[in-house]
Amino acid sequence: MIKDNQTNLNRFHIVGDGVIIACSYMLAWYIKFESVFSNVTSDVGILDMGTYFSALYFLIPAYLILYSVMNLYTPRRATRMRYELYNIFMANVVGIIGTLVVLYMIKQVHFSRWMLAYFFVLNVTLTSISRLALRKFLRYIRRRGYNLKHILLVGYSRSAEGYISRINNNPQWGYVVSGILDDMVPVGTSYHGVKVIGEIDDLNDFLEKNEYDEITITLPLDRYDKLEELVDICERSGVHTKFIPDYTSLFPSNPYTEEILGLPVINIRYVPLTNGVNSMIKRIVDIIGSIIAIILFSPLMIFAAIAVKISSPGPIIFKQERVGLHGKKFMMYKFRTMEIQSEKAEKKGWTTKNDPRVTRIGRFLRSHSIDEMPQFFNILIGDMSLIGPRPERPQFVEKFKMEIPRYMVKHQVRPGLTGWAQINGYRGDTSIRKRIEYDIYYIENWSFGFDMRILVGTLFHGFINKNAY
Repeated sequence: MIKDNQTNLNRFHIVGDGVIIACSYMLAWYIKFESVFSNVTSDVGILDMGTYFSALYFLIPAYLILYSVMNLYTPRRATRMRYELYNIFMANVVGIIGTLVVLYMIKQVHFSRWMLAYFFVLNVTLTSISRLALRKFLRYIRRRGYNLKHILLVGYSRSAEGYISRINNNPQWGYVVSGILDDMVPVGTSYHGVKVIGEIDDLNDFLEKNEYDEITITLPLDRYDKLEELVDICERSGVHTKFIPDYTSLFPSNPYTEEILGLPVINIRYVPLTNGVNSMIKRIVDIIGSIIAIILFSPLMIFAAIAVKISSPGPIIFKQERVGLHGKKFMMYKFRTMEIQSEKAEKKGWTTKNDPRVTRIGRFLRSHSIDEMPQFFNILIGDMSLIGPRPERPQFVEKFKMEIPRYMVKHQVRPGLTGWAQINGYRGDTSIRKRIEYDIYYIENWSFGFDMRILVGTLFHGFINKNAY
């Protein structure tokens, strides 16, 4: 039944998209040549309306094929709307470029490029509005119990719990989990309203007595010996089957997959900055950014240096060993904000609120992050980056790598002057575990745009912080 509904929905999409393409094209022609906004040129005299409209015989099927290639006709219950809108936009970009290439190849110089521009804007806008409206409608009818997909889970695991939580938090998807089959968890056990209704060996009976739209295998890692048998049973029933691997303890975020001569390979963690091009872009930005920052903040750094020198005896610059990229140690520079201490006292721990070791001027420099400015030179020479996880002292790295899962992942990229954790309030005397969560998210989701977002966030939120003592 669900398969038939999906087929009908796809047909509706295809017909609707074809109508929208035709309407957008005709409206673009009207705006260009007939409306009050028209700018009549010699184009009209050279190409008549029939010639323009005959292009629809080629445009409509070409665009529908593009939409199919961009996965606009695949099931999208659990896909976020922004991805669909992005695919609509990209399909139209490719479509308009392709149209211009064809016009160039056939040497058709009189076909209005302005009309094509109007068509691009109208088609993207109207197609997006139609998809948004359809999603609203489907959400409405699913809340009233129609167009639902009933699912049976096989295996109680963390992946099963995560799947149930996501379904419960997104009722607009129209998924209903009818129950869980498991051998190790007692029948009647409930998780967020979904109960264990039988054992895995009862799968055949449940498939014969009930009409499920989908079977989702969510076995725990230590039960994968039954996987092949279960897949065979599900496929013999003819019910669509999915498998959600229970690997969150190994690599908790989206895994990066690749293929080696037909052999699928799952990387435990995807780090975009291991890509040579990405790494080069980030390094160029670091060099240019650090030079600009040194010039821009030089008056403030001179003022800070004088203030440190006058306020207490000792060196202006404080050097401290930190752990950087690939675990390599380096000396990180800061303006000195404490009284001179012995090496043993220095290793005591983090600075805490009202720490007596901090000087009066040092407290001001810390609270406004001015003490970190000499690290622009660390960035320039390549020890650090503008954006990245904050570097830690060797003794704490040794401690945390044994206590906090995935702590050492942060050393797969250069440490930063500021980072995703810092602009979210995790700096100074705050949770190390939460800091690592934010650091790993940054490492796995790095992009140039993400760096710019953090940089802007630092300008507005990162300089003054209540946790910087």
